[in-house]
Amino acid sequence: MDEPTIVTLADPEACSLAAAERIVEILDVAIDDHGEAHWATTGGSAPGGIYRHLAGSLREEIDWRKVRLWWTDERFVPSDHPLSNAKLAEDLLLDASAFSGQSGSGASGADVLTGRLPGVGIRAADVHPFPTGIAIGEGRDPDWCAARYVSELRADGPDENDDEAPAFDLMLLGVGRDGHILSVFPNSDAFDRDEWALGVPAPTHVEPHVPRVTLNPALVTAAHEVLVVSHGEEKAEILRDVLGGPRDTRQLPAQLARRPGATWILDRAAARLL
Repeated sequence: MDEPTIVTLADPEACSLAAAERIVEILDVAIDDHGEAHWATTGGSAPGGIYRHLAGSLREEIDWRKVRLWWTDERFVPSDHPLSNAKLAEDLLLDASAFSGQSGSGASGADVLTGRLPGVGIRAADVHPFPTGIAIGEGRDPDWCAARYVSELRADGPDENDDEAPAFDLMLLGVGRDGHILSVFPNSDAFDRDEWALGVPAPTHVEPHVPRVTLNPALVTAAHEVLVVSHGEEKAEILRDVLGGPRDTRQLPAQLARRPGATWILDRAAARLL
């Protein structure tokens, strides 16, 4: 069994709910096993709906105080920029403003004007975005930002595996139209690097055309569980190549997640050529 589990569902909403339920299951098992769960989440189009389910109907299903949240990659923009992967989680999953009193009811978090519940209760000290805002504010570059993240991983990250790489309990991933995952693009020199995180020049072939910081692709192999979510007809051809074609991870980095211990959740449109 050297292939992942592939789940095909009707539409993106069904995929988001199934992914959220799977995330809860994986994190809960990790908490039971060793008292905490390290989750590396992603950016792109995949996580928005997932975050809404986690912060909605599933928010009481696990003890979020025992979850440590990390990111697989980030655009080199300020943390409040619309392109920021961390901002999406901040807005939809964490909703930290609700707990700070900015929503109207102080520590309880409930928004007295809208009736909306706050996000999940991951403690602020356990949320670990890439420090892009600090780097930009100090005039640093993406490589400095990545090195700072490595220091944070060494201090507070998950235990290392036998290959001395941090082994996340869960890594959530999306797939780019060119077959990239993280911010590791086809033929990236990241495959030849040893650092746990590294800076990435702005890609010219996909948007947005901004520099990135990313975890090393080797960490996809090291993760205990990998969850890939992809939907939409525009992903069908690349998913056919990634999941059904010859293995060439340098050309198709998403094939790193074509591995045991990985689950791919796809809608029918994305899976139509499999």
